[in-house]
Amino acid sequence: MYDLNGKTAIVTGASRGIGKSISEVLAEYGAQLVCVSRTTDAVQSVAEKIQANGGKAIGMPCDVSDASSVSNLIKKVQDQFESIDILINNAGITRDGLIMRMSGDDWDTVLDINLKGAFHTIKSVARPMMKQRSGRIINISSVVGLTGNAGQANYAASKAGIVGLTKSMAQELAPRGITVNCIAPGYIETDMTDSLSDEVKEEIMKQIPLGRIGKSEEVAAMALFLSSNEAEYITGQTVTVDGGMVMN
Repeated sequence: MYDLNGKTAIVTGASRGIGKSISEVLAEYGAQLVCVSRTTDAVQSVAEKIQANGGKAIGMPCDVSDASSVSNLIKKVQDQFESIDILINNAGITRDGLIMRMSGDDWDTVLDINLKGAFHTIKSVARPMMKQRSGRIINISSVVGLTGNAGQANYAASKAGIVGLTKSMAQELAPRGITVNCIAPGYIETDMTDSLSDEVKEEIMKQIPLGRIGKSEEVAAMALFLSSNEAEYITGQTVTVDGGMVMN
């Protein structure tokens, strides 16, 4: 059903978790992947795994919070490939703490990577996508950006900002055939959730109607759909993948 052959996809935060799963799934359906992370060895390992499974992928280091680093990345991709068709903004970090104890550095670092990073990448790919009059931009937010969460003011603010950025970019870029959508995962099996105690996980699952923590592959499946031609009439939307935690 889905065919991404001939498409070039950039995935930030691709070295692990949701970003890694998205990269693998898009490659499975034919896309040429540019896997991006601050850690060269880790992202190269993901690219090599995709290649070993018959897919096409390269790893490129980049700090999305740095505008010049992002600009250089996009220039390299343009030089190497015919087009930039898909951008997945997944790079993100947490520095949790109650607001009274949260430092300015903790606030700035999370916003710089999670929100400003998406601004940098979208700004850099917008021009080539506009010239080719097509493109898919998918931003990874979080249900926390919709509901808030005590102890995560910086993270929740960055993810709420992603939702607003998605809507604004969808309106700006729609006339050139570019769709911009947002995925808001709930609790997903990643390094972040692995560190939670069993008691905390049990309390979390009480909030999830489907009664379990999600899998990164389930977020990747939504990213695949939104990247495909089948989703060409969907833009400006925030889709929750959360087992029913937040029902819009």
